[in-house]
Amino acid sequence: MASSISRREFLSKMGKSVTVGISAGLLSTTFTPYSVLGANESVNMAMIGCGGRGKVVVRGLIEEGANISYVCDVHQDRLDGAVELITNVQGRKPKSTQDMRHIFDDTDVDAVLITTPDHWHALATIRACQAEKDVYVEKPNSHNIWESLQVIKAAKKYNRIVQVGTQNRSGNYNMAAREYINSGKLGDIHLVEVYNLKPGNSFYLGEQKSIPGGLDWDAWLGPAHKQQYYERIFSGGWHHFWNFSGGDLADDASHQLDLSLMLMGDPGMPKSISCSGGRLAHKGDDSEVPDVQMVSYQFDDYVLMLEHTDYPRYMQKTTNTIRRNDALPYWAQNATRIQIYGSDLLMYVGRHGGGWQVVTSGGEVVDQMYGRPPDRSHEANFLECVKTRKRPNASAETLHPAISMLHMANIAYRVGNQKLWFDAVNQNFMNNDQANKLFKRQYRKGYEIPENI
Repeated sequence: MASSISRREFLSKMGKSVTVGISAGLLSTTFTPYSVLGANESVNMAMIGCGGRGKVVVRGLIEEGANISYVCDVHQDRLDGAVELITNVQGRKPKSTQDMRHIFDDTDVDAVLITTPDHWHALATIRACQAEKDVYVEKPNSHNIWESLQVIKAAKKYNRIVQVGTQNRSGNYNMAAREYINSGKLGDIHLVEVYNLKPGNSFYLGEQKSIPGGLDWDAWLGPAHKQQYYERIFSGGWHHFWNFSGGDLADDASHQLDLSLMLMGDPGMPKSISCSGGRLAHKGDDSEVPDVQMVSYQFDDYVLMLEHTDYPRYMQKTTNTIRRNDALPYWAQNATRIQIYGSDLLMYVGRHGGGWQVVTSGGEVVDQMYGRPPDRSHEANFLECVKTRKRPNASAETLHPAISMLHMANIAYRVGNQKLWFDAVNQNFMNNDQANKLFKRQYRKGYEIPENI
């Protein structure tokens, strides 16, 4: 009797037999293993990283038709909680592990959801691509600029779908705003302002404690530098340290910066970056990242300003009431808005369902559109692309300029608030060795990202 093979092994053999002689690329729409999946067949997925954001996204993927067959987290309590949640939502209990390599070895897993802390995003994505899994990875999809390039190489080499969790690119109202801009109604555009003006508090590490049972701290650190365990780092405070993150600028501001580039027709990399700011509001605490940051990006025909804060209490992100109803934010105190200055009209855009509005002198409204959260559309787009092999709305390649620009802002800050000139062809900073040293990081042994993917 013939030996049995898994569904994925069978599909892989079929895909390879029809793609001989055809070069695989990131934009490829040629026959691949998933080309033979039926439109109604579930995509078998695994979840890597079981924090709060992961539980939100995995629920959406299940509701859009994915089957979550495997779950991974280095902390047993979080792992158990995710297994319980997924079992309740989909009615089937997934397998679980504390080692993501078990997932990559499972030939029945088609795709993975990566919702780890930022410093693990690129390495986990690359390992998944090498294991022939498609990837939905939370933003930012890299800890540094070099990692973003390596993710693109991996997706291209292994012909993988890699969708980044910047869901605004799947919002109908954002697509409509882009069309409105393309129509020329705003006039000539020479200034775009992107805001991430959020409230915040001081951050202190607190008392150092023993590593709790069930947590593999070394695996949690992964490619980051070795350091002692602090509960506040593990529970979200990692956002405050360069070892793990680019701060809230690289985290939350990634949504509206990427949306602004989409609205402007994805212009690519800026020619120069300048930054000013510092830890001004919360001096003396343990955070390394600035709480005030003003960034300027120079493009051929316009300047893009990115303003970030972590202190004014009266600034507020678009509320759920606005996102789910026919309403628009109060723009002046909307923490995460975009303002596009045309020569004739001004456009406000709110992310995550905030809608958009076009005004003229005196605040007279010329046009507007309400929005809805695009999360489900983004998750559905990923699952569709896994089956059809079409390019997803927020591919790693599409996201590279936005992710890089966030890292550029932090690099400019870290080298002394300098102005940096960027060579988009060679992907480095011109005549600035200090800045180029921050283009990538040093990796711990066993967690390296190779030069040759």
